[in-house]
Amino acid sequence: MLTGGAGYIGAHVLRSLQASGRSVVVIDDLSTGVAARVPADVPLIEGSVNDRELVTRVMRDHDVTGVVHLAAKKAVGESVELPLWYYRENVDGLLTVLEAMTDVGVTNMVYSSSAAVYGEPAQCPVMESDPTVPVSPYGETKLIGEWAVAAVAAAAGLSWASLRYFNVAGAATDELGDTSVNNLIPIVLRSYRQGVPATVFGDTYPTPDGTCLRDYIHVADLADAHTAAAEFTERGG
Repeated sequence: MLTGGAGYIGAHVLRSLQASGRSVVVIDDLSTGVAARVPADVPLIEGSVNDRELVTRVMRDHDVTGVVHLAAKKAVGESVELPLWYYRENVDGLLTVLEAMTDVGVTNMVYSSSAAVYGEPAQCPVMESDPTVPVSPYGETKLIGEWAVAAVAAAAGLSWASLRYFNVAGAATDELGDTSVNNLIPIVLRSYRQGVPATVFGDTYPTPDGTCLRDYIHVADLADAHTAAAEFTERGG
């Protein structure tokens, strides 16, 4: 079961999972996802991961053996303005999925976390073992999510992996392109098409123009990383 599978990243993860030979069922509330990104041969259940009855029913009806959990809100600035909403969506949503997994007996999970759990890293490159000191409600919800998965894993015997990734860019195909209003590269491309300058904030970083440097991973590579993590959990890792 892939939560958030109609999203930009989720649609790529879906195709990678399918290419690996796995059958997938998608849950997405379509608040930011696009139904057309989900192929016609993939069951798409429109609904919230906060709905425990729905999530449990999907797991039972589709004989789910593992979960890739992507569904979450992810804009850092928005999380500062709407922290309660972010905690509700990101933390409560994950807890509901974990409860449903426990009810049904699903023991494998890949959790989509974030490099935001590190806050302001003291070194580059960031190491997995570096301190986790998030500086936004979004980063906090992702770190709390990791704690929750680890705690349930210890109590219920889950095999799991948590992926902490940085900014994502690119597309495997044109129709899977990023449509987010919050991500930098789509913003720059929209500005270019409209013939207006894009504003990049920050003017005190130690760079030629004072703006910050950003690390990106290609979304297709990230999708394959989710599939590799799923294989890892299926082996009991």
